[in-house]
Amino acid sequence: MIQIKTEEEIELQRESSLLVGKTLAEVAKNIKPGVKTKKLDELAETFIRDHHAKPGFKGYGGFPATLCISVNDEVVHGIPGESYLNDGDIVSVDCGVLKNGFFGDSAYTFSVGNVAKEVVDLMERTKQSLYLGIEQAVDGKRIGDIGYAIQSYIEPFGYGIVRELVGHGVGRQLHEKPEVPNYGRRGTGVRLSSGMVIAIEPMINLGKRNVSQDTDGWTIRTSDRLPSAHYEHTVAIRNNKADILSSFEYIETVLNRMNGL
Repeated sequence: MIQIKTEEEIELQRESSLLVGKTLAEVAKNIKPGVKTKKLDELAETFIRDHHAKPGFKGYGGFPATLCISVNDEVVHGIPGESYLNDGDIVSVDCGVLKNGFFGDSAYTFSVGNVAKEVVDLMERTKQSLYLGIEQAVDGKRIGDIGYAIQSYIEPFGYGIVRELVGHGVGRQLHEKPEVPNYGRRGTGVRLSSGMVIAIEPMINLGKRNVSQDTDGWTIRTSDRLPSAHYEHTVAIRNNKADILSSFEYIETVLNRMNGL
């Protein structure tokens, strides 16, 4: 059953979602060659708990960490550990927070050092596809309109859109109805209504769309081992314009400062 949130509940969820953005900004300060992914996870957990919230992913379905950290050909659900980030890597960092009874969920893909132009293009276009999908997240539209907006922008570049994993409703539960695929046909699927809150999260591969799961039972990676990018916002459905509850602003302020912009 799809949950419709009150204005008060949406504001509580905005608080959780903004904390995710602030957490990812703290992570951004430490993304560089030679850092262990486990260190990024520890920083995030400390930051979340210091803000009187709980990591939304840790323990969820048995997941062992605060962050999903997915490097290069890892699409999503990578487990932080003893591996190091290297120059030229890209790394998707997905974070969830539980505060005031509501979840926030957001993800951002970072470059580590000097990244190949074709991979930078993949990242930028994946992020752009997220915002094109968000434009369709208004009352009266349908789930298929979101997927179509992403698919029709992405596929002409020759990229693969992951189909086994999708966006989702989010609220008092991390994953609620409806599912939000990153492909689809206009005018099809669940009708969007004001007060619904969904996570839109395109997962776009440089190569083919096919993926496989590692033996750890979590990590999803591209079958052709080419890089994948992933961006996610938590969004409330409104009458005329989608209301983005999470934020990349904190992250991009940090990145611009680090790049001297």
